[in-house]
Amino acid sequence: MTGANWRTSTRSGTNGGACVEVADNLPGRVYVRDSKDRNGGQLAFTPTNWQAFINTLTNHGS
Repeated sequence: MTGANWRTSTRSGTNGGACVEVADNLPGRVYVRDSKDRNGGQLAFTPTNWQAFINTLTNHGS
């Protein structure tokens, strides 16, 4: 994916590399991928849907 700046999600734990990476620098989309399988594809969210997802996790203590 051209232009994506991938970072390890702040929601990822310290469990030896089983992390989620997020690219939120591209207009209108937030992309998510598995750091253990970077070529395995990405999920795409709108920024609003991504924030709703994060809020749901935060509200459920995950």
